[in-house]
Amino acid sequence: MTASFNQRCLGQQEPRRPPAERLLSEDFDMRNLLDFPLLVFAFSLASMWLATEFGVFIRKRVVPLAEGEQQDFDIVIPGTLTLLGLIIGFSFSVVTGRYDQRKNYEEAEANAIGTEYLRADVLATPDATKVRGLLKKYIDQRVLFYQSRDVQTLAKVDRDTAELQNELWSVVRTASAADPTCVVALAVSGMNDVLNSQGYTQAAWWYRLPTAAWDLMYAIALFSTWLVGYGSHRKTMAGFQVLPLVVSISFFLIADIDSPRRGFILVVPQNLISLSHSLQSP
Repeated sequence: MTASFNQRCLGQQEPRRPPAERLLSEDFDMRNLLDFPLLVFAFSLASMWLATEFGVFIRKRVVPLAEGEQQDFDIVIPGTLTLLGLIIGFSFSVVTGRYDQRKNYEEAEANAIGTEYLRADVLATPDATKVRGLLKKYIDQRVLFYQSRDVQTLAKVDRDTAELQNELWSVVRTASAADPTCVVALAVSGMNDVLNSQGYTQAAWWYRLPTAAWDLMYAIALFSTWLVGYGSHRKTMAGFQVLPLVVSISFFLIADIDSPRRGFILVVPQNLISLSHSLQSP
């Protein structure tokens, strides 16, 4: 009866919730170099500096540039560096877009919870009281989702969130079965939005810059620094450290924005915190 009621009044089905252990598996997958921006910076700087030095060594000791080849290198090097700059710019655009997406979903999730808190008025008093109490606990778990970095804490947050979702849906489902009207459907629809918004948020945290893009970007960076070392006249040590340093800083920034938990630039759940404070106020 409830399912047909939801389809008739809402045009929706019961929302699907992600598996209970998704956060734990997510963090195991995240344990790699790309999730630690400082390591990305150090590794990139060291490897590209060595590539530059290797290019200088090859030119001096193994295959010196023949007379007239310098002009060809003066054309190839700017083109290669331009390609590297374009790829870095494209990658930066991708990760900033996904960072903005994570912020937007945090705002949408807070709005969905706040709306459902108000829509609880359409339910019977016992159900409304229970829904509001569960939503307050649910907000606390969502804030912890954004602020926690420890694997065990995140696993507990995930389990508690799944339990609260089941309880919330059970309350509105029971209420809709007892009073199958389109007014009660407002509460069912709002709860559907609350549960779905959590899934959208989780998906935005899972989607990262593809590893293949990192591999391509890093390979071009190594080749570019080697080419600069091989094709340029060595004047000062500082001159050859500029390109590896600048590219490493770019890699650091991309990795930092792309890492939703272990970077320095993180999504602060300001909307959820503000909503939690407003609901706790008498």
